[in-house]
Amino acid sequence: MSSTVPPTEAVILEEQGEASVRSSPAVKFALTKIGGALISLAMVILLGFFAFKILPGDPVAKLAREHPMSPEQIAQLRAQLGLDKPIWQQFGDYLVNVFTLNFGESYVYKQSVASLIGDYFWNTILLTGTSAVIAITLGLWLGQKAGWRPGSRFDNVTTGTSLVLWSVPTFWLALILLMVFGGTLHWFPTGGMVSPDPPDDTLGKVLDVVWHMVLPVTTMVAVVYAQYVMVMRASVMEEKSADYLITARAKGLRDDDLRTRHAVPNALLPTVTLVFLHIGGLVAGAVTVETVFSWPGLGKLTYQAIQGPDLPLLQGTFVVFSAIIIFTNLVADFVYRRLDPRVRRG
Repeated sequence: MSSTVPPTEAVILEEQGEASVRSSPAVKFALTKIGGALISLAMVILLGFFAFKILPGDPVAKLAREHPMSPEQIAQLRAQLGLDKPIWQQFGDYLVNVFTLNFGESYVYKQSVASLIGDYFWNTILLTGTSAVIAITLGLWLGQKAGWRPGSRFDNVTTGTSLVLWSVPTFWLALILLMVFGGTLHWFPTGGMVSPDPPDDTLGKVLDVVWHMVLPVTTMVAVVYAQYVMVMRASVMEEKSADYLITARAKGLRDDDLRTRHAVPNALLPTVTLVFLHIGGLVAGAVTVETVFSWPGLGKLTYQAIQGPDLPLLQGTFVVFSAIIIFTNLVADFVYRRLDPRVRRG
């Protein structure tokens, strides 16, 4: 008597085979994206070493000008910093530092670059995170309202204001806000994260930080939210002509329900990708704002490292900024594939 596979087991094996076939595109997609991200990170690490080596200025000469040294002391300092080694040996030390998350020691601060980045990192996240939340919320709200009634007064005012602010250079807007509201009107602090004599209570300390955040956050929001306005507006306008909305409108569904329950959720797909793509750029773009407002974050730290030049600090902040951008781009790819079935089928 020939042995046969029980029907239930055959069904299970068939379902497992189908699941394996269905999962292979997802696995291929994930491996492709992760591999691309790793290649990008490797290129960043290479660029982080050789690009900063060609910067004008000698860190040892600058330190010697600030603190007069004899030729013997200069030679000793150059050896201490490892600048007397061959370029290939310096590159090997750099790779070891990067892969051990050490990044070496800052020439100026006389402190490990990793600890400096750790001290300043969360200040940048606080500033850029707050700016991102406000810009995304404001941009999406204004965009869906403007896109639902294109050509209206609200649409014209919203898009006009957004485009003007979008075209304004960040450093110029930051300086204008600083001079007007910080220097002339004295409504807000002109720099820093806390007052010289901060309050003793917890609530007072929090409000003091918020007070110092107003101008830099306003600057970052003003030059960013227009992107969300324009993308959301275009997406809602495209959804308005969709067949399912025409059918729903013919069934008597209210206009507000059509917009909030049907058009807006579908129009969010391209905007979600923009959100993740822009978060990484927002963190890296904080250099200008943090420098103008003397905000103690990675942006200001990078600016001070350029003035050195403080090569280990520059290399460390460059790798960190680039890694954040690469990671958020990778997350954007996965999120968009999860939200849009057309991408999964492709």
